[in-house]
Amino acid sequence: MDIFKFAIPEVIFGRGSLQYASICAKRLGASKIFVVSDPGVEEAGWVDALFDILRQENLDFVYFNDVVANPRDFQVHNGAELYRREEADVVMALGGGSPMDAAKGIALIVSNGGAIADYEGANLVRSPLPPMVFIPTTMGSESNISQFTVITDMERRVKMTVISRTLVPNISITDPVLLETLTREQIIPPLFDSLAHAVESYVSPIANTFTESLSLKGLDLLMKHIRPALEQRGLDDLEQLAIAGTSSGMAFTNASVGLGHALAHALGGMHDVIHGVAHSLLLPSVMRYNLPVCEAKMAKMGEIITGKRLKTDEATALAGIEALEKLREEIGIPCRLREILPERSMLPQASHNAVKDICLLTNPRPADWKDILNIYYEMW
Repeated sequence: MDIFKFAIPEVIFGRGSLQYASICAKRLGASKIFVVSDPGVEEAGWVDALFDILRQENLDFVYFNDVVANPRDFQVHNGAELYRREEADVVMALGGGSPMDAAKGIALIVSNGGAIADYEGANLVRSPLPPMVFIPTTMGSESNISQFTVITDMERRVKMTVISRTLVPNISITDPVLLETLTREQIIPPLFDSLAHAVESYVSPIANTFTESLSLKGLDLLMKHIRPALEQRGLDDLEQLAIAGTSSGMAFTNASVGLGHALAHALGGMHDVIHGVAHSLLLPSVMRYNLPVCEAKMAKMGEIITGKRLKTDEATALAGIEALEKLREEIGIPCRLREILPERSMLPQASHNAVKDICLLTNPRPADWKDILNIYYEMW
């Protein structure tokens, strides 16, 4: 068996675990916490709840909320400037993927200097980051688990992926109760992000025994609990989705992702497409593209998705892909790129951007810009 590394944060999981945020920060030596969130999380009431918990332990903090979906490079730089001015020492992110990715970018700049674009790619971060405590309020991005951050370069209109073990937070606190304030529409896109993490990490060329088991566990829980969670939004099902996201997050941060993420990043950078929505459109097509080189693994996933095994690996795999397409139609998410993009003419440039994305390096089947363009056209 090959030698491999497996990196995850300290994980605190369970109903009511938000209450441990202040204790965790103190354990990391906090004197002034730099809290990153966004207006949506404020409206849900979780920012005030966190502030109350910090005040109970007499912890000082400064708050930064200039974060939007697909966080911008200038927002990261503004946050780093505030961090330095306020002399903060621990970063705490509360929210979905956008506040957590922005918080990582801020921590990276205050500790390593320069601009966030200097670190695009893998293993370019040299100095340790400030201690980080991350608290997700949704499932899907798993930035609270991963060694990835994705920030939009506004000049180039490109979503930059930064990969470094130093980006793994020290502590991740997942409280499923926080998911109860999500609407049905807020739950759907992150679920497809989780599905993409599970699928792409499982077929990654650098997957290993640990990541493969976590990928399949995440996929299994997602398929069992997506429908009841969307219909009833009960805490039991939401909790299982949080476990699924954590599992797939542990898998993809160590095995990486692939073509689907490269394609989704290109669309997000150029036209601000919501990441999970991009995956809902692209995941089945990406799976079909990869099928010839990983038929047995695709069949295993098809069996989990459909609950049955057909006569051949290919038939089982295709049944799983078709089931994901039916799920997409059933829950009412866009099924064609034309529904979310202004014009078809932008797809060649998106293809050229996608082929430069570092996530493409861990796709099981090579793809050039023409292959990518064909996938985009297929989904138009």
